[in-house]
Amino acid sequence: MRLATAKQGCVLRPWAPADKVSLVANASNHHVWRNLADVFPHPYTDADADRWFRIANSPGRSIHFAIEVDGVAAGGISARAGEGIFVRTAHFGYWLGEPLWGQGIMTAAGRAMLDHLKEDARFARLEAPVFEWNPSSMRVLEKLGFERVAVLPRSVTKDGQLIDSVLYTYLIRP
Repeated sequence: MRLATAKQGCVLRPWAPADKVSLVANASNHHVWRNLADVFPHPYTDADADRWFRIANSPGRSIHFAIEVDGVAAGGISARAGEGIFVRTAHFGYWLGEPLWGQGIMTAAGRAMLDHLKEDARFARLEAPVFEWNPSSMRVLEKLGFERVAVLPRSVTKDGQLIDSVLYTYLIRP
């Protein structure tokens, strides 16, 4: 499956073993890692990439796509399914290699993912927490129509700092 986005040369598609070199190179960047949950290891190794390919492509309710730019996997976007009473909620997350920041790619990829999730119908709600030091990601979410619903004071420890996180939500289905 390939999902075209509004940005020429940018598509969402499943992760493939051929993406390993690009994945490891982009994911090993400290600036990328600093904005992601700790399930994203640092430094990022070949073994981490192999483990990710198994997770991303395994059957299940979560959806994980590579963001391909000009034929190369340059980032990722996911809707990680909730469990139990949160079965209709997904954690919406994304990352992009630093050389491509500020070009509108993440907003285009986010729009394509939201369109896919609306058609798919497995989730009613998306949640996207953002670290306080990442206003660029907050702008992406706001452009996509996410609503800022809470600031969670001193709720995250990342890169040796205790910081606030900001929670955004998006209702796919009322």
